[in-house]
Amino acid sequence: METYIWTGRSREGKRQTGELIARSKEEVIAIMRKQNIMVTSIASRSKKFSINIPFLKAKVSDKDIVVFTRQFATMIDAGLPLIQCLDILSKQTDNKTFAAAINEIRQDVEAGSTYADALKKHPQVFNNLYVNMVAAGELGGILDTILNRLSKYIEKSIKLKRQIKAALIYPSTIVGVAVVVIVVLLVWVIPIFAKMFADLGGQLPALTSMVINASNFMRSNIIIVIAVTGAAAFAFQRYYKTLNGRRTIDGLVLRLPIFGMLARKIAVAKFTRTLSTLISSGVPILDGLDIVAKTAGNKVVEEAIYVTRQSISEGKTLAEPLERTKVFPPMVVQMIGVGETTGALDAMLSKIADFYDDEVDSTVGNLTSLLEPVLMVFLGVVIGFIVVAMYLPIFKLAGSIG
Repeated sequence: METYIWTGRSREGKRQTGELIARSKEEVIAIMRKQNIMVTSIASRSKKFSINIPFLKAKVSDKDIVVFTRQFATMIDAGLPLIQCLDILSKQTDNKTFAAAINEIRQDVEAGSTYADALKKHPQVFNNLYVNMVAAGELGGILDTILNRLSKYIEKSIKLKRQIKAALIYPSTIVGVAVVVIVVLLVWVIPIFAKMFADLGGQLPALTSMVINASNFMRSNIIIVIAVTGAAAFAFQRYYKTLNGRRTIDGLVLRLPIFGMLARKIAVAKFTRTLSTLISSGVPILDGLDIVAKTAGNKVVEEAIYVTRQSISEGKTLAEPLERTKVFPPMVVQMIGVGETTGALDAMLSKIADFYDDEVDSTVGNLTSLLEPVLMVFLGVVIGFIVVAMYLPIFKLAGSIG
């Protein structure tokens, strides 16, 4: 037996608190329910003191959500009650933040809330897409089917994110290394050569003088350079948060020679996969497009989806306004049109998503193969330029001695 401190609300909504000796938290909740009190929080008196700092809380990852959703679907399919499933899953997860959220959801469901409404109170964990699909599953009595679809969708989304990271991590690493090497050479290595050349006397080659001047500027103004770089990054971030900033930058990304093509394919894969999952789960198309737009990740694509949504609300088809936006490739628009005509839009969207997932995978592989030699040449040219500039006076001196 253990002493528990509980907080709850009566039927009239009055906040109440107290202590109770019981075998478990579940027993405390059951006892208080008989007294018409809904327990909102409960803790053991022997529980160790802990400090709750919001920004130090463990984040709930997509992997956590996938495991939770798949296990939940299995339990529901096996016939376990909803509250019991939530209780088991809250104890099973290692993520304390996620466990606390599941416990709160369980308490809300026990108090009479629907599962979807309980999820809606935790937007940092469960997004609109997840909540709306669960609501459709509860309404249609196919919650286990919807949860299985959700887990597959999230797994596909994780794969897509990995592909995006794979496309960006290599060039970012090479450019970062190049910047670090150049700064180290200018700040610490070049001054040694400059002192040596000054001791030798004589006129330096123009290339050497240019590199030494750059080194002197960097050493004298390194704080200003760092401050200006930080200010530029901050200004860019602030500008991107504005409506015009997002439109401009996201539009520019879609028009880039190589990365633009990749960004467009990612947008198509995400749009078709998400909309297919929502429609097949029974979410109305207008609600589905609203959710898809909010999760697009690109302002130009988001506005194109909202324009399409407005046209559909006026009685138009999906394919017609999509074609006018000029954001989606003609093949995608035509396939969506065929899906609408045959009444199999969700299946057609799923096929398009599968195709573009493979396209993204192929493009990332080709991009990595293309960028590897280009970036290595870039790094070699930049560093080679500095090295040659430093050795030119030595070659000149050796030539005069010879």
